[in-house]
Amino acid sequence: MTNSRSATPRKLVVVGHGMVGHRLVEALDSRDTDRQWEITVLAEEHRPAYDRVALSSCFDGADESALRLPEHDPERIDLRLGDPVTALDRDANAVLTASGERVPYDALVLATGSRPFVPPLPGSTAPGCLVYRTLDDIDAIRAAAEESATGRGVVVGGGLLGLEAANALRLLGLTTHVVEMAPHLMAVQLDTGGGALLGRMVGELGVAVHTGTGTQQVLTDPETGAVTGVELSDGTLLETDLVVFAAGVRPRDELAREAGLQVGERGGVVVDESCRSVTDPAVWAVGEVACIEGRTLGLVAPGYAMAETVADRLLGGAAGFPGADTATQLKLLGVGVASFGDAHATTPGALEVVLNDPVAATYGKLVVSDDAKTLLGGILVGDTSGYPLLRPLVGSALPADPSVLLAPQSEGAASGVGVAGLPDTAQICSCHAVTKGALTEAITEQGCADVPALKSCTKAGTGCGSCVPALKQLLEAAGVEQSTALCEHFDHSRAELFEIVAATGVTTFSQLVAEHGRGRGCDVCKPAVAAILASRDSGTHILDGERGGLQDTNDRHLANMQRNGTYSVVPRVPGGEITPAKLIVLGEVARDFGLYTKITGGQRIDLLGARLEQLPAIWRRLTDAGFESGHAYGKAVRTVKSCVGSTWCRYGVQDSVGLAIELELRYRGLRAPHKLKAGVSGCARECAEARSKDFGIIATEQGWNLYVGGNGGFTPRHAELLASDLDHETLVRTIDRFLMFYIRTADRLQRTAAWLESLEGGLDHLRAVVMDDSLGICAELDAAMERHVADYHDEWRGVLEDPAKLARFTSFVNAPETPDPAISFAVEREQPVPVPGPVSLGMPVLPAAEGTSAR
Repeated sequence: MTNSRSATPRKLVVVGHGMVGHRLVEALDSRDTDRQWEITVLAEEHRPAYDRVALSSCFDGADESALRLPEHDPERIDLRLGDPVTALDRDANAVLTASGERVPYDALVLATGSRPFVPPLPGSTAPGCLVYRTLDDIDAIRAAAEESATGRGVVVGGGLLGLEAANALRLLGLTTHVVEMAPHLMAVQLDTGGGALLGRMVGELGVAVHTGTGTQQVLTDPETGAVTGVELSDGTLLETDLVVFAAGVRPRDELAREAGLQVGERGGVVVDESCRSVTDPAVWAVGEVACIEGRTLGLVAPGYAMAETVADRLLGGAAGFPGADTATQLKLLGVGVASFGDAHATTPGALEVVLNDPVAATYGKLVVSDDAKTLLGGILVGDTSGYPLLRPLVGSALPADPSVLLAPQSEGAASGVGVAGLPDTAQICSCHAVTKGALTEAITEQGCADVPALKSCTKAGTGCGSCVPALKQLLEAAGVEQSTALCEHFDHSRAELFEIVAATGVTTFSQLVAEHGRGRGCDVCKPAVAAILASRDSGTHILDGERGGLQDTNDRHLANMQRNGTYSVVPRVPGGEITPAKLIVLGEVARDFGLYTKITGGQRIDLLGARLEQLPAIWRRLTDAGFESGHAYGKAVRTVKSCVGSTWCRYGVQDSVGLAIELELRYRGLRAPHKLKAGVSGCARECAEARSKDFGIIATEQGWNLYVGGNGGFTPRHAELLASDLDHETLVRTIDRFLMFYIRTADRLQRTAAWLESLEGGLDHLRAVVMDDSLGICAELDAAMERHVADYHDEWRGVLEDPAKLARFTSFVNAPETPDPAISFAVEREQPVPVPGPVSLGMPVLPAAEGTSAR
C-alpha cells in the first residue's frame, strides 16, 4: 500500500457492522483525506451499528436510539443492512451476498464477530431457550419473560454476559438462577476470593447462584416441547420456562473456513501483527473473528486496537497490533468489578497482596513482581474507585507500597500516589489506547483546558468513561485552573451567587444578571438561580412572574416529562404510609385517566402517561383527596423512606415511620442543588436502606445514628456516620443545618456525596460546622430552615388556584383541549405503555382519549 492518491479509488469491503466494524470504517474515513478507498459495508442485521456492551441498559429504560453508534457519511460509505455475505470468491476478489449481488474488492475486512455458544444438551433447542447477544435477542427475552407462567428464569453461564443476562431477567421481574460450572462467578476475570465475594453480593440481590455444577439437560413438555425446567449435574431440578444461554462465544469464521483461510485451533481467522490474514494478503480480520497471537479476544478494546491498526495499514502505514488490553471495569447487578493485567498471577515468581474486607464487602488484590517493585495486575470487587490509577500502572514501577495502593483512592492520593506520577507510556484510556503522554501533550501543547476539550482532541473518556477522573487529575497536575464560574453569564460559582442573593436581597434573575453578570442568561444559570431564589424564599410560588420562565421543562410543568412526551404524577406519600381511602383515590385517578401505575423505590405510587392538558384535572382530584406534590420533578427533597419500625416489627427499637413522616413533611418542597433522598430504619437491619441516601437515620437503643452523603445512581456511595445516639431534638436540628449548609455551599447539580468529597476537611469539617458551630453560622442555618417550614405551600394547589398558571398546561395554544396526536399507547401486562414509533405486532393501540380523561 502507498500513500499516493490513486486515479481510481480502490474498493474496500467490510463484512459486518458491529462495534469493531463500525470503528474500522470510522477510523479509515476520518484519515482517508485523499479518498483512496471506496468503502462498502455488508451487514447481517437490519439495524446499523449499536453499543452491544450496553445491551442491559435496554432493561433500564434505554431504547435502540440511545445505543446507536454515530452514523457514517452516506456519500462516503455504502452501508447495506440486512444483506449478509454468504460466500467469498478469493480467486476473483469478490463476495456474494444473500440478495445474490456480487461485490468486488481490492481489500476485504472480516468483522463478523462471534456467535453465542449453546452447549449441545438435550432440550437446548426447545422453545424457551434463548441467547443474549443482540437487540433482537433482547426483544425475544422480554417477550418470553412477559409470557412466563412460572415467573422464573435460568441463565447458563456465570461470566460477564451471564451476569448481564441475569440482571436483565431480574429487572423483568423473574426469579433468577445462574448456573456456572467453574467454582465461582467470572472465573476468567476473578480469582477465588473475588469470585466468592461477587457471588455473595449477587445472592443478596435475590439471584440464586449455583457454582461448581453444570447443566445436565433442559427439561421439556413431551406434548408441546416447551421448556419446563433445568436439571443440573448435581441432580438439582430448577423449574422454569425460560433458559438463557450465556456460556461463551465462538468466532463466526464460517466464511473463512469455506474459503480456505487458515483458522486457529479454537477458531478465528489467523492473522499477523497487522491483522492481515496469513493465507491471503487481500483479506484482513478484526475483532472476535480474528485469531491473533494464537487466541481470539472477546473484548471491545482489543477489537478497536485491531480496527485502528488495519485503518493505518490500508493507508500505507506500518502500525502493528499493540497487544491485548484485557482490563475490565464494569458493574454487574450493581456490584463494581475490575480486573486488569496478570490478575491470576501466572508470571513466574509473582507475589499477591490481598485486602479482603467481607464486612465492607470489598476485595482487592494486586499482583506484583518477585521483587515487589513492578505491578503486574490486579482484581477489585465492591470498590473499584482505584481502577483508573492502578490499571495504567501495570508494567511500571510501583510508586508506593502495594497495601497503600489497595487502600481507598482518597487515602492513596493522600499518600502521594496519583495519575500525575505515572510514566508517559502509561495507557490512561484503554478504549481508545490514549497514553498519559498524549493527554499531557494535548493539555500543554494543544491548549486543552477542560475534560470536554480533552475528549474532543484525544477521544479519551468517550468510551466507557472510567478514565474521566484521571483526565481531571492530569489537568490539575498540569496547573490548568478549572473555572468555577457557573456559566458564561456569571463569573461566580453557584455558592458565591447564593451568598450574593443572601447579602443583597435580590429576588429576581433579571436583577441578579444585571448587577452581577452579563447577557440574558442560559439554560444553565437560569434554573440554578431559580433554585437559589426558591431556597431563599419558599413563600413565593416557583411559577410566579419572572420565575416561571427560569424553570426547566419538568419544573415548568410540575411533572417529569417521559420519553413519549407525556408526564408523570407522583403525589407525596410521607414515610410510605397511606390510608386505604387514599389508595382508592389513586386507583380511581389512574383508571379514569388511563395512566400506568408503578410503585417506586421511594415508597410512592407513580402514575405515568398523563398528557400536559390532563395534569390540572388529575391534580385537582388528588388535592381534593388530601394529596400534595411529591416534587418528583424538582431538585428538592423527594422522599423519606422507612421500614415499619417498632410499631410492627419485632426487631424495631424506634418509631421509624413516625420520624420519616415528620422529616418528610418538614423538608417537603426544599429546593437544593440536586435532588435529595432520605431513609429511616427502625433497627440495624436497615430495611429502609438509609445508608444509601443523602441523609439516613438508623435507630439505636439510645436514640438515632445520622449518616450523610450517600446516593444510588451511576456511582453509588454509602453514607458516612456524622453522629451517633442523637436524641430527637438534636437529630432534627443537625439535619436542618446539614441541609442548609449543603444548599448554601454546593455546586450546581452536585449531589451531597460529591459535595462532601469536595468539601475541604470532609466529614470532620462538616461535623465541626453543623454540630460545634465552628463558622458561627448555625443561627443563620436554623433560621433559614424555620423560614422554609413556615412558608411552605403546595405548588400544585397554587397552580389550581391561579388561572394564569393554569394557562401553561396546554399542548396547543389554539386548541387547549386537543390531545397531542403524536402520543399513542399500547397495552402490556394490562397497563398502558408508550409507543415511540409504529405499533408492535400484537399490541393493541389505545384510542386517543376524549376531553381530559381516558379509560
